[in-house]
Amino acid sequence: MGTATSELTIRPYEQADRAAVLRIAADTAAFGAPVEVFLDDRRLFCDAVYRYYVDYEPEHAWVAVAAAEVTGFLVGCADTRRRDRCIARRIAPAAAVNLLRGRYRVGRRTVRHACAEVAAALRREFPAVDLAAYPAHLHINLDARWRGQGAGRGLMEAYLRQLRALAVPGVHLRTTSLNTAAVALYTRLGFELLDARATRLWAQVAEGYVENRCYGLRLG
Repeated sequence: MGTATSELTIRPYEQADRAAVLRIAADTAAFGAPVEVFLDDRRLFCDAVYRYYVDYEPEHAWVAVAAAEVTGFLVGCADTRRRDRCIARRIAPAAAVNLLRGRYRVGRRTVRHACAEVAAALRREFPAVDLAAYPAHLHINLDARWRGQGAGRGLMEAYLRQLRALAVPGVHLRTTSLNTAAVALYTRLGFELLDARATRLWAQVAEGYVENRCYGLRLG
């Protein structure tokens, strides 16, 4: 069952929503700006980051709809280890083949970001999470026109109800200290900061001090 306001409806994801979800994901990937800020080809981003959710675990995805248009989405995973196995066995190899065959545009931005990701991992700038306590996770993105109008909270509440019905013990999400509005929403819903680490990953995108953060919520 979805929930609705006078203008906005929150409902389960359908395969017909796939293109709209991937468009919003790419349009908002760089702290609300398009992914092309740090990558040359949004298809690589969508395949590497979001293909799992829309193709392998769509039952845990939700969309916000207004006037028959998808205005935001939440994609989730009830078992992060399952997602990781799928990426290692299916999604990453397929993306690598596409990369070798020249199906993605790879330029200076992509190479620079890939190097920054590797450097950040070596410097241990990505927060840790206890997957036994917080096995589920989520990604949430909204069209800029619909931020601050309740879509984010509606998507989060729908997904959290679903996880509780499945008796999932906890859920986590990753964000940065720059996403202040999103962090405020998460804390209002009961999420607590699990780990935070200063990072240079986004030095080419954002100025000043940035933390990679992980928030978690116990559902039991």
